[in-house]
Amino acid sequence: MVGVKTNERPGTRARASYVRSSAYKAREVLDLIRGKGCADARDILAFSERDVARPIGKVLDSALANAEHNDGLDADELYVSACYADEGPTLKRWRPRARGRATRIRKRTCHITVIVSRHDPATIEKMRARQSQRGVAAAEARRRRVAQSRAAARTEEAAPDEQAGEADVEADADVDARAAAVVDATEAAMAGEAEESGSAEESGKAEESDDAEESGKADGSG
Repeated sequence: MVGVKTNERPGTRARASYVRSSAYKAREVLDLIRGKGCADARDILAFSERDVARPIGKVLDSALANAEHNDGLDADELYVSACYADEGPTLKRWRPRARGRATRIRKRTCHITVIVSRHDPATIEKMRARQSQRGVAAAEARRRRVAQSRAAARTEEAAPDEQAGEADVEADADVDARAAAVVDATEAAMAGEAEESGSAEESGKAEESDDAEESGKADGSG
C-alpha cells in the first residue's frame, strides 16, 4: 500500500524558494520541528544556532498566517505535519589556484516547504485540559506570591513603629538618668558648701577664743 506523498499531504503550506543554503543543512533543522506544535517549533527555531533556522522560521510564520487568514484555523491548535527541503540550482563559481589551475566552488540552494495541520479533537481536548490545569496552577502561585508580598509589606510597616517606640523609651530613660545625675551633683555641691561653712564657723570661734585668752593674759600682767 502506497502512502500519501509528502508534497500531497493535506494542510496549509508555505514555501520559500532559492534559499541560500544546502538542502542537507536545512533538513537537519527541519527534523527538529517535524511533528511539533507550532509554539514549540517557534521556540526551537528561535534558540537554534544554525543560520538556516531564520528562513525556516519565516516559512513557518507564513504557513501559520495562511492557516489563520485563509482557512480560519486557530494557531494554537496547529502542528507541523510535514516539512522538507528540496535541492535547488547550484551556483558555480571558480577560485584560482597554483600553476594556472582553478577550483570549482558550489554555492548550493534549496526550496523549503512547511505544512501545518490541525490536531485531532482528542488531542485538542487534552491540550485544553493541560492548559487549564496550568492556568489554575499559575493563578494559585500568583495568589501565594501576592499574599507573601502583602505580609512582608505589613511586617515592614510595623517594624518602624516598633523601632520608634523603643527609641522613645530609650530617650525617656536617658532623660531620667541625666536628671538624676544633675540632682545628685546638686546635692553633693550643697553638702560640700555646708561642710565648708561649718568648718569656717569653727575656725572663727577658735580664733575668737584665742584672742580672748590673749587679752585676759595681757590684763593680768598689767
